[in-house]
Amino acid sequence: MGLVKKRIKIAVTGAAGNIGYALLFRVASGQMFGEDTEIDLGLLEIEAALPLLKGVAMELEDCAFPLLRSIVVSSEAKTAFRDADWAILVGSVPRKAGMERGELLKINGKIFISQGRDLSDFAKPTCKVLVVGNPCNTNAYIAKTSAKNIPPENFFAMTMLDQNRARAQLALGAGVSVGSVKNLAVWGNHSSTQYPDFYHATIKGDPVLKMIADEQWLQTEFIETVQKRGAEIIKARGLSSAASAANAIVDTVKKITEPTPKGEFFSMGVSSDGSYGVEKGLIFSYPIRSTGKKWEIIQNITHNDFAKQRIHITCQELLSERAEIKNL
Repeated sequence: MGLVKKRIKIAVTGAAGNIGYALLFRVASGQMFGEDTEIDLGLLEIEAALPLLKGVAMELEDCAFPLLRSIVVSSEAKTAFRDADWAILVGSVPRKAGMERGELLKINGKIFISQGRDLSDFAKPTCKVLVVGNPCNTNAYIAKTSAKNIPPENFFAMTMLDQNRARAQLALGAGVSVGSVKNLAVWGNHSSTQYPDFYHATIKGDPVLKMIADEQWLQTEFIETVQKRGAEIIKARGLSSAASAANAIVDTVKKITEPTPKGEFFSMGVSSDGSYGVEKGLIFSYPIRSTGKKWEIIQNITHNDFAKQRIHITCQELLSERAEIKNL
């Protein structure tokens, strides 16, 4: 283990759930922030899940991670969020059979209004907030607008899992390792309208269309596979994709906190500045670069008509979601 240089507090909601369980040991071991960073954990759960969460905390203690300095377990947001440098908002009410999306938005909207206010009141003003709980773009929008003391640019929605899924499908399609697939940006909403942009991605440094000549497959089956992958995993496992989601959380935080290699970018939902015609303030997934301190949207990407239509569809869905929650 290297020389410890800093100590940070990470708050995690829904910490006793499947994703939380898959995530916490990776955070505590140093995989997310590196071996020079000591970790304090603030773990939040609903009252009924506190016994489970205490069991998770016991396991974390029993791992004897050298970097893990403290664990706070609570059902009160102000306790878990106090002085947090990062908040990973995993917990949300899942969509149940027969539930309309608008109903889900309203139920979760109230949760994220409350969490946004509590983050504003108790976390550090510099706290960065990654929303994972679905519908994550609009939940991030709600938390952002409710947190008056935290800058809008510190709120993110996770589309890294979609990016990882898309890269994996392209690698399978081209018969190459996934590390050969670069710059696959997911545009828009983390939903079935998302647009994984294969036109600007590369495989072994070449455009995807040079390596996979079947544009029809790319425009249909490839995109649909990525859009519906989460549902397919639930169908196969009977459970949501917890391990891959936790992996994507680690990937996202590392991408934000480390400089992006020259010529590369990654996917993340951020507060729109109006780029590419997306209404300012929406949490919209773009191709992003980071200096390790600040992020920026990649500019001057030219889209063909197919891509423009896909981006318009996913943008309209986000506007519709915002309309659903405007009276909360």
